[in-house]
Amino acid sequence: MTDEAVLYEKIGTTAVITLNRPQKRNALDGAVARGMLHAVAMARDDVAVRTVVLTGAGGAFCSGADLAGDSSCDDPVFFGRDTVLGHQRWFSALIELEKPVIAAVDGPAVGAGFSLALAADFIFVTPRTRFMASFLSMGLVPDLSMFHVLPRLVGLARAKEIVFSARAIGAEEALSIGLAQALAPAEELMERTLSHASQFDNAPPRALALAKSLLNRSFETDRATMNQLEASAQSLCGASQYHAEAVRRFLAKEGLAYTGAIPMADEDRRGR
Repeated sequence: MTDEAVLYEKIGTTAVITLNRPQKRNALDGAVARGMLHAVAMARDDVAVRTVVLTGAGGAFCSGADLAGDSSCDDPVFFGRDTVLGHQRWFSALIELEKPVIAAVDGPAVGAGFSLALAADFIFVTPRTRFMASFLSMGLVPDLSMFHVLPRLVGLARAKEIVFSARAIGAEEALSIGLAQALAPAEELMERTLSHASQFDNAPPRALALAKSLLNRSFETDRATMNQLEASAQSLCGASQYHAEAVRRFLAKEGLAYTGAIPMADEDRRGR
């Protein structure tokens, strides 16, 4: 396997981005930051890419920041701030990517690695997946947008319990509280994830992009403003070639190009 910190591969219409530091359990460092910034930009700019799968090499997703990494800085007081903001550049690009992102999480997703999984629209897990907001155990606070994303996903009280306790969350609990959407055996994780990603191949890319962007802003935007954004987005989509073709197909009683992704069956959620 290559020694690049981040691998980028296209499988059909899906871009697979893999953290590739298995000897460090895919811990985040400067090389990962640079690799992720490049990989996310490639996925964003390639119109043939419809979905993104994010995963880690070697039976781990991401163990968080590399605490043994380079700590050189012109002003040590600002080292932590510079490091977090440096990772926020690629993380913001990932979380704002206007394409479906699925995290295939096998093994530990700890600290900032947990935050990284939360950047995805869907999270697929295996029986050996463990999420842990371990920041307080190291005398730190959550970063990479965990303060923003986690309470919106699981509710404020549960987010406090997860952060304050710094405990491990297994796959079954992650499913039950809405952190994850599907459970698969480790050997089937990528196959299941890629299969789900492929269901968006014929989805309207512009409409999906706008829907994702507006949903991501819905918690902090008032209803009147959302109504205006919704109306503008609908106007754009209503004038699109995709909509015109869909209307033609509908009136001609032809099958639509995209009839929606198949809901995740109960047996898939249980990993059976």
